[in-house]
Amino acid sequence: MTPIEILLSGIATLEEYLSAHVLTCLVPAFFIAGAITVFVSKTTILNYFGAQAKKYISYSIASVSGAILAVCSCTVLPLFAGIYKRGAGIGPATTFLFSGPAINILAIILTARVLGYEIGIARVIGAVFMSIFIGLLMAFVFRKEEQEKKNKNLQIIQDTDQTNRPIKISLLFFILLVSILVIGAASTEYIEWIPKLAIVYLLTIILSVILIFYYSRDEVKNWGYETWNLTKRIFPILLIGVFIVGIIGGVAAYLIPDANPATAVGEAVAPYIGGNDVFSCFLASIIGAILYMPTLLEVAIVGDLFGYSVGIMGGGPALALLLAGPSLSLPNMIVITRVIGLKKAFVYICLVVIVATFVGFAYGMISS
Repeated sequence: MTPIEILLSGIATLEEYLSAHVLTCLVPAFFIAGAITVFVSKTTILNYFGAQAKKYISYSIASVSGAILAVCSCTVLPLFAGIYKRGAGIGPATTFLFSGPAINILAIILTARVLGYEIGIARVIGAVFMSIFIGLLMAFVFRKEEQEKKNKNLQIIQDTDQTNRPIKISLLFFILLVSILVIGAASTEYIEWIPKLAIVYLLTIILSVILIFYYSRDEVKNWGYETWNLTKRIFPILLIGVFIVGIIGGVAAYLIPDANPATAVGEAVAPYIGGNDVFSCFLASIIGAILYMPTLLEVAIVGDLFGYSVGIMGGGPALALLLAGPSLSLPNMIVITRVIGLKKAFVYICLVVIVATFVGFAYGMISS
């Protein structure tokens, strides 16, 4: 593979990403994030996700949030940035950041059906445990900053983002936005393009009617402004990260003659992830953390690309990759660093890789 072909593999990965995820996944996610920033009062965010919120409430809600959001490691970023910007504590915010892609109900069902119910159940338990554990550790590591944030939030807890709009209208508004995201992101294996577009179109019309009758022009304008603000901060970085991932695949294909850039990384590491030892689980976590895996694709990657379905990949490394992969990627890491800073991002990434390694290793020991 020549340098030009390596460059073309990066462009091809970027083209595939743009065609498969921007319209159906990222656009709705950015609009939801903008809506959170404008329409959800800071008091509400602080009550459920703030540093002073009761842990059993904030972490419980954040840890199961992914069950209704069919999002990948990149699509969850605007949502995470939205709640963090509104005052969410670093613990609940990172619990949400991990759980969003990791506990996707569609991915869990597909994992159980394709890879087996045993690893499907292990993925559910492991993802919920990891999201809460990582969030609590993040809150502990940065407890001084969290205390300062808590004191600051207590001064504004009487935030008066009040409106005469009925709560059921606001709830319906967000249900419609999330429904558009979930249906738009659903694989064509579950919903064909024509009915998918018809449903999204209908939901969009209902959403427009609600905006016309219950939201002011200034509110809608602010929503558009915040959505664009998040988009211009996050989207270019995502594109750069996806392009780099494609380049890495091209380099791997260069090192392995006749390999497909899309599968070359897996072919290169397959001999090292066949066991259930700690090193295999750690390597699988690293691979998962670097690769970009769209929602539901991680099942095919583990089952086919890395050979779990045919016994090449061990159960421990398979679970480690299923836990670390959907929640991290190279583009994801870059954006997280931009949102919460280098120090917090570094700790979060390390925690995901390390905890996924030991959860995978524990599963491998139990299942072997």
